[in-house]
Amino acid sequence: MIVAGGPQRRGKAYIVGAGPGDPGLLTERAVRVLAIADLVLYDALVHRAVLARARPGATLEHVGARHAWGRDRATDGTTTERADAGNDARQTRIHDRMIGAARAGQVVVRLKGGDPFLFGRGSEEAEALAAAGVDFEVVPGVPSPTAVAAYAGISLTHRDLAASVVLLTGTERADRPSSAHDWGKLASAAQTVCIFMGMHRLEEVVASLVSHGRDPETPIAIVANGTRPDQYVIEGTLTSIVERARARFREGSPALLVVGEVVRLRERIRWFDNRPLFGKRTLVTRAREQSGALSELLRDEGAEPIEIATIRLVPPLDRARLEKAAREAAAYDLVVFTSQNGVRAFFEAVERTDGDTRRLGRATVAAIGPATARALRDRGIRADVVPEEYVAESLVASLRTLGPFAGKSVLLPRAAVARDVVPDALRAEGATVDVVEAYRTVGPEEADVAELRARLDAREIDVVTFTASSTCRNLVEALGADAAGLLAHCFVASIGPVTTETARTLGIRVDATATTFTLEGLVQSLRAGLARRESAKG
Repeated sequence: MIVAGGPQRRGKAYIVGAGPGDPGLLTERAVRVLAIADLVLYDALVHRAVLARARPGATLEHVGARHAWGRDRATDGTTTERADAGNDARQTRIHDRMIGAARAGQVVVRLKGGDPFLFGRGSEEAEALAAAGVDFEVVPGVPSPTAVAAYAGISLTHRDLAASVVLLTGTERADRPSSAHDWGKLASAAQTVCIFMGMHRLEEVVASLVSHGRDPETPIAIVANGTRPDQYVIEGTLTSIVERARARFREGSPALLVVGEVVRLRERIRWFDNRPLFGKRTLVTRAREQSGALSELLRDEGAEPIEIATIRLVPPLDRARLEKAAREAAAYDLVVFTSQNGVRAFFEAVERTDGDTRRLGRATVAAIGPATARALRDRGIRADVVPEEYVAESLVASLRTLGPFAGKSVLLPRAAVARDVVPDALRAEGATVDVVEAYRTVGPEEADVAELRARLDAREIDVVTFTASSTCRNLVEALGADAAGLLAHCFVASIGPVTTETARTLGIRVDATATTFTLEGLVQSLRAGLARRESAKG
C-alpha cells in the first residue's frame, strides 16, 4: 500500500513511464505513484493532463532536453527551477536532483515519455540511484513503438506480413566514431524495422537500408506526434520518402519510422486519425475542477481539449448560512439541487459540520438532471425527482407531480447568481423557499485570459464549447469588445437553448445547440454540426 507522509517517512524515487503522449495510456500504477509525489521531474513530451494527476502541492520540474533550465509552476501555483539542456551534463544534474530529494525524505517521480527502459536513459538513472543507496522502483510505461504504430493503423507484426521486428534508435552517442548499427545485418534481420528519433538521419537510414539489400520499393511510414490529436502520417517507399518528408514534415515533431510491408495495413485498419473530431482544437471553458469530464469525452472523439477556464468556483460570502442549512436540512420537506456544484458545496458544508447524508432526514430530493443526480448518488443519495428535460422549467413541472406545495418548506442550495424560475414557481404555489448561496462563480484569472486571447488571435482554437450561460458571459466579458471577432473563425457549440440564447444576446454566433442538455449531448451535437458543415462544403 502506498501512503504519503508520516513521521517516519523515507525518501524514495520512482522512474515512471508516461506512455507515448495520449494521457489515456497512463498506467494505473503510474497514477497511484503521481498521487503521492513531492517532486516530479518530467520530460518534454509528457502531456499536461498527465502532470495534472500529480498530488496537489507537488513540485513539477521540467528537465526535458528540449528546454533550458527555467521556471515551472507547481500544482499549488508556486514556481521552481528546471534543468539546462546539455546531454550528459544535464543527465548528471537530473541524477543529483533525484538523489538529493530522495535523501531529504521526498517521494520523487522521474516521469519519462514511453517506457523508461526503452531508449530512455531510465536504466542510467536507476544505476545512479542504486549506486547512491536510494530506494527506487521502476514503473514501466506503454512503449512508444507499439502504441504509436497502432494509433497510425499499423501493426508491427502480422501473421502474413511480418513475423519479426527490430527496434532501433536514430540518436546515438556523439562520441562514437561511427554508427553502432550494423546495417549489413539489420537491413534484412527482421521484416519490420522501427526507428526512434530518426528524422534527423532519414536520408542516411534510407540509404543504409537500400545499400544493404532492402528493396527500394519497401513501404515506409513516418508517424509524427503519435497518439496525439495533432498526429500526422507521411507514407511512401524507401525511394520516395525523403522528398515527401521534405514537403510535409513539420520540424520539431517527434516521429517514429516504420519500414516494412506492415505499413500497407494502414489503408484498412487506421482508426485514430479518422475519428469524427480528430485534430479539432477544442476550448473547454468549464471551471478547472470540472473540465476533466468534458475533456475525456472530446479525446474519445479525437479532439484536442484546450482547458482554459472562463469561470472559477469560490466559497459563498455567507458560509455560516450555508452551514446552518446543512445542519437543519432534515427540517425541510424538499431539497432541490440544480447543479453538481451545488451538491458538492452543500455536502462539503455537511462534512464541515460533522454530519453525513442522514442530515437530509425524510426530505424529498430533486435533481435538475442526470449529472446532478450522479453527484448525489456518489454521496449515497438517490434523487426522487429528475425531469426528462434538464432545464428549470421542466424541473418545476416534475415537482408539481409531488402534489400541492402550500405550507411546504423547500431548501435550494445553489450559485449566488442563477435563474429564479424554480423558487418563483414554488413560492407562487404557497411554498416557503430558502435559497441559500452555496458557491459563487467569478471570472477567469488574468493569465488564463491572456492565453485565451493569444490562442484565439493565432487561430489555435477551432471549436469553442459553452456548458453554461456563465461560461459564455465570462468569456465575452474577459475578451471585451473583441469577443465576437476573435471567435468568428471558431465553431461554437452550446449545451442547450438557455446557454445559446445567452450567447446570441451577447453577439456570439452559435453553430450547434445540444438537444440533450448533458456533456454527452453537447459532444453529440458538436459532432453532428461539424459533419453538416463538412457535408455542405462538399
